[in-house]
Parts: sequence; structure tokens; C-alpha cells
Amino acid sequence: MSLASLKTISLQRFSLNFAANIIATLWMLVGSTRAFSWVKPTFIQFAVFALLALSSNVLFSWLAAENGSIFNEQGLVSYLIWPMIILLGGIILARRAGNQTLMFVPVVLWLVADTLSALLQSLVQLLGSYGWLPSWSYSLLPILFLVLFLWQTLALLWIFFRRLRIPWWERVIVLVGAVALLTIWQRNVADQPIFKQIPVEPVLAETALYEQPRLLQQALNSIDPSTSGKTDWYFMGVAGFSGQNVFRSEINKVRELFDVRFGTSGHSLSLINNTYSWLDEPIATKTSILRGLKKIGQQMNADEDVLFLTLSSHGNENIIQLANPPLAMENLDATWLREALDVSGIRWRVIVVSACYSGSFIDELASPTTVVITASAADKASFGCTNTAEMTYFGQAFFAESLRSNTSFESAFKDARLRVNDRESAMGFEPSDPQMVIGSLMQTALPVFEQVLFDKARPPVARIINDSDSIAINIAEDIASSQPVANTAITAN
Repeated sequence: MSLASLKTISLQRFSLNFAANIIATLWMLVGSTRAFSWVKPTFIQFAVFALLALSSNVLFSWLAAENGSIFNEQGLVSYLIWPMIILLGGIILARRAGNQTLMFVPVVLWLVADTLSALLQSLVQLLGSYGWLPSWSYSLLPILFLVLFLWQTLALLWIFFRRLRIPWWERVIVLVGAVALLTIWQRNVADQPIFKQIPVEPVLAETALYEQPRLLQQALNSIDPSTSGKTDWYFMGVAGFSGQNVFRSEINKVRELFDVRFGTSGHSLSLINNTYSWLDEPIATKTSILRGLKKIGQQMNADEDVLFLTLSSHGNENIIQLANPPLAMENLDATWLREALDVSGIRWRVIVVSACYSGSFIDELASPTTVVITASAADKASFGCTNTAEMTYFGQAFFAESLRSNTSFESAFKDARLRVNDRESAMGFEPSDPQMVIGSLMQTALPVFEQVLFDKARPPVARIINDSDSIAINIAEDIASSQPVANTAITAN
């Protein structure tokens, strides 16, 4: 049957025509010419679906846009070109076939398909913004969105080829050309979305330049010396990546937990990389971290006191990211951190690393007098680093939930690990597999330190650890550098 003989019957009710066009498009997307039997190409339907397609694409662009993005007229023009081209093609087909019914057939089918595609992309983007997509899927999303754009156009061409009985070799040539053209087009306009973030060169205000040394010195001066004959806990938190507020929020909330519940007020320090905190908090660099550790080491009693160190940022194998533009920073590596801790003279350490691949820090940081807790295994990503979150998945589970209801780090870790695993499983993520390693000497000392931390009454360590234990610990520490490190790994139940 030729296009000239194609007749469509407009139904009396708008809603029926609307539904019929959706059904026609679904047939088109599977390559069936039944689409021509269903399509209702009226001007009203064209206008309605043009508005819906435009609105859906604006919604998707808005959801995909970063904070601070503005409306981009060029992106809107780039989108409108394609429905105009398809409408022009329909006009040409209608005139050549002598059938005015054809005028809106191609563009109505394409607009309906584009509306459905944009709504699907918007849903995927929304799920991604809440961190509800598997980590491996994010690299595939651009390919998925390109495939959807190609599919709706190629399916439209295909059903017209079938209706016009175009030879197979002509179909191949046109389809290959269309794929190449559409792919090149999409890649060239990728930097012109409907909502676009205007690039802003990071600048450092003069006031911040002079304020930072004062903020760091003020923070260091606020660290009080320990009480002789009594175990004191010290807290140090590092938020490494400035581009997302979740890291700053996590460190500040954990410090509040330790200061208020665990009594580290006057013994705590936070170093924060955040775009908006240059005038309020000392930034986290290798220099400030080393100075902070040395200051805490000076104020502590190495035999009696414990440092709780937590780091929250993006990470890679043996790397914790330190970033705070426009300042150029070196990332924090496991070897450097171990050396900084050793130089500071801090003996008893509980270290929590909340970052992707944070398990890679364990081998370097582990020692007989150290507890190392990581949000993931050495080869696993961790989750929850979104702009809408106050804490990462592991931070929420360990600090906000498990540590508040348990009286030992081991039990809190086991509880948090189960919580994280349940949440990741529900989201379809690959398990991050959090890790905990307790040094050989820490296995004996940790329960004593925890009693001081978790109980309001704080008895001196000397009253609980007998003399023989203390002597054994001191001797073991003196030879630790020349002996293999013995640790106990905590795994899931």
C-alpha cells in the first residue's frame, strides 16, 4: 500500500487520539507498520506532543544540571532543530504523495517517542541523583541516552522504508548515514544542554588567604593537654574533597558526636576542604594534617591517651583525595599518613577511612597499637557521596546509628557492616565490603580504652591494666618496628 492511499480517522475525543498516538509510537519503536493504523496526526495532537516533548527534555536537562546552572537558549535551539527537520520531511512527503494526512505523521510519532524517552531519562537521572543506581551504571548512562535518541529516529525511518518498499541496500545506506549523523550531532551538542553551568574560574579571596593561617593556629591552640594518670581520647577529622558538602557535613557531625557524647571537647580538631568554608574552618592539606597530628602528639600522653582519626573523601587505591580549588594540593597517600602518625609520636590509634577503595590503606596503617576501619575493601567502591546526603552510607551506618547504640568499636562495626550491606543490596549496588583490623596489642588495650570512652566515669588506664600487661605492651612496642605486624581482621558474621 502506498503512502498516497494512507487514510487516518480522527477520533471524536482528544483523549482517545492521545492514547492512539502512544500506541502507534510503541508499534513504531518495535519496527511495525501497524503504527500507521493507529496514528492520529491532527494539528492539536502535534501541538500537544510538541509541548510535552519540550517539557520532558527541559525536565531531564534540569535534573542532569549541576548546582548553579542557568537556562541556555542555544541548548533549546539545538533540541528544536530535529522536530523541525522531521516536520519538514512530513510536509515534503505529503506533497509528493498528494496526501495531506501525512504532514504530521512523522513528527507526531517522533515527538511521542521523544517524550517517552525524555521521561525515562529523567527517571534514571532522578534515581542517580539520590545514589540509587549501581556504581557501574553511571559510565553506561551516556551510551544509553544516545541509544534512545538513535532508536526513536531510526525506528521512524524503518517503518517508512517498509511502507515505501525501499530496497534493502538503500535502507542500509540511509540508516548507517543516519547513525553517523545523529551520533556526531549528539556529541557536538553535549556541551550545550538546555540548562548549562557557566564555568567559573575558582578564585581565592584575599581575606581567606590571610585568614587561613589564623584559623589553623587558633584550632591548634584550642587543643588542651591531657590529664596525667587518666586516659584521654583525642579526635581529628579530615574532610578531603571540597566539591561536595557531604564530606564536610560528615566530619562535623562526627566531631559533634565525639565532643558531646564522648567528651573530646578541647581535645578535637577538624580540617575541612569545602568551597564555602574558607573563612570559617582550617583547610585540610598535608601541611595542616601533619601540624595537627604533631600538636595532638605533643598534648597527649603517649602511654595513656588515644587518637580517633577519621577521614572522609573520594578515594582510589592508596589515595585519599585532597582538593580545594584554586589551591593545588597533593593527595593523601597511605605511606605518607603512616609516616606522619609515627613522627607525631601518637602510639594508640583508632583510624576510620571513609572513601572508595579505602581498604587499600589497611596494610600501611596497620600496627600492633592501631585499629583500622575502612568503608570498603581495597578493590571496592563505597557509596553515598551525593550533594543531597548529610553522611555517606558507611558514615551514617557506623557513626550516626551503630556507634550510638553500641559500647565497643567491634560491635558497632559489625552492626554497621550489616546495615551498609542491606542498604547496598536494596539499591542493587555491588557490596562495598567494609573492613576492620585490630592490632595485636590493641586487642588487649582496646576494651580498656573503650570503657573510658563509652562510660561517663573515666577510670585511669593504670587502674585497669595491671603492671605486667603494661610492661608487656611497652616491650612489644619497642620491638614492633623489627617484627611482623600481627592483626586480627573482623569479617561479617
